[in-house]
Amino acid sequence: MAISLYASSVPVFQQMLNSLDAILSKAEAHATERRIEPDALLQARLYPDMFPFIRQVQIAADFARGTSARLAGAEVPTYDGDEKTFADLHALIKKSLDFINGFTAAQIDGQESRTIVLRPGTPKERQLTGQAYLLSYSLPQFFFHVTTAYALLRHNGVEVGKRDYMGQY
Repeated sequence: MAISLYASSVPVFQQMLNSLDAILSKAEAHATERRIEPDALLQARLYPDMFPFIRQVQIAADFARGTSARLAGAEVPTYDGDEKTFADLHALIKKSLDFINGFTAAQIDGQESRTIVLRPGTPKERQLTGQAYLLSYSLPQFFFHVTTAYALLRHNGVEVGKRDYMGQY
């Protein structure tokens, strides 16, 4: 039996965004309990040329929204990306979950052959089928940023583990 495009996308994004939201709460509590300035975690990075924690969360949320919308043939929402606090990131994740929760299996299933154009009109333009876009591009990108956000917090002493990363499944 084949697995549906919807089952491979929206529920996965929901699970991981919910776990990321819970991890954010643990990071907030960690900062409060240890009297750590929140920006020490929000701006954390492993190396100077990488995106900070806050941007990792933003990109993960962007991928969840953008992928779901593109697969469904819907308008991709854009947000300002001006999140600066844990509360802002919680709100971003909630908006992202609210958006992707609006999609049904009927809107996404059967779109495996839909043409998805990345970076349209630029020298980096690339066309992928819906299935290739999800499995070879979007999911790896999404998991990279969720994992990096998790690792940045763990590296900075936040007590999170694999169960926190996995969330409810």
